[in-house]
Amino acid sequence: YNAVGIDVSKGKSTIAVLQPAGVIVRKPFDVFHTSQSLKALSDYLVSLEGDTRVVMECTGRYHEPMANTLSDAGLFVTVVNPHLIKNFGNNTLRKVKSDPADAKKIARYTLDNWAELRQYSSMDNTRNQLKTLNSQFSFFMRQKVAAKANLIALLDNTYPGVNKLFSSPAREDGSEKWVDYAYSFWHVDCVRKIGLKAFSERYEAFCRKHHYIYQPSKPEELFNASKELVAVFPKEKSYRLLIRQSIQQLNLASAHIERLRREMNELASTLPEYEVVMGMYGVGKTYGPQLIAEIGDVSRFTHREALTAFAGVDPGVDQSGQHSSKSNKASKCGTGRLRKTLFQ
Repeated sequence: YNAVGIDVSKGKSTIAVLQPAGVIVRKPFDVFHTSQSLKALSDYLVSLEGDTRVVMECTGRYHEPMANTLSDAGLFVTVVNPHLIKNFGNNTLRKVKSDPADAKKIARYTLDNWAELRQYSSMDNTRNQLKTLNSQFSFFMRQKVAAKANLIALLDNTYPGVNKLFSSPAREDGSEKWVDYAYSFWHVDCVRKIGLKAFSERYEAFCRKHHYIYQPSKPEELFNASKELVAVFPKEKSYRLLIRQSIQQLNLASAHIERLRREMNELASTLPEYEVVMGMYGVGKTYGPQLIAEIGDVSRFTHREALTAFAGVDPGVDQSGQHSSKSNKASKCGTGRLRKTLFQ
């Protein structure tokens, strides 16, 4: 049989083909990630006599064109954690780090772990999509937190405490009442300088426009509270522009987050473990898809300690001779995003 090791990098990969006893079928060679080159590679691997298995490292997104093309050609493809390859076969005093050497190392790993290799499937493609969505979700969440902090800092100079005037939860589209209110009444003088009657009419119109429930007692409460506030910035167009632009950025990030949240839940619902994860205590439509995205295919873990080690929250072992440590720090060898998801 033939063991194919592929060292993947951006735009090209290095391929090594070995057989048992270290027989080199073909010296390591490079293949660029173009449709023609990948087609030629798949044709070559299919033409090899005997059973052929292909192993490559999971390197961000770079491995996906190679994995998808070879899998579609009917080849047995496995994508493994780079940490497994790094710790495999380091039985030499001379450290060699090159693409051909790495490709041959992956091929040797393929030979030694032939029976335990798990085939890459279309379900893995779904999990990759979900993980990408979760990555973008985390990115826009950071953008939202930064945009909200910036907006509150600006409003503290024009309408202090406006973000604490309403307790309404965020809507399904991500919009919040205090943010919409601050867009219309961006300065404290927009409230107290026009009088209670005029403000009440404007506030009622604001509620109708944004489809909020109008409470007759709320305008007077807001008006009286505004009398005691001290604004640092004067009521000028330049400050209004800054605040409204900040609100637009915040609303845009919030809208992106809610769309990603819905898409993640839809995609996660197509996976077999969805019902089990969603049935766990404290898991909702945001947390569940995030867990599924970062853990991946849970069936590859044979026991719960393996999943703990994958997350990097397992205590390491520190024992040698008569020394035995009773308190060890977490290994943290897994993905940081998974640990953040677990502890959020």
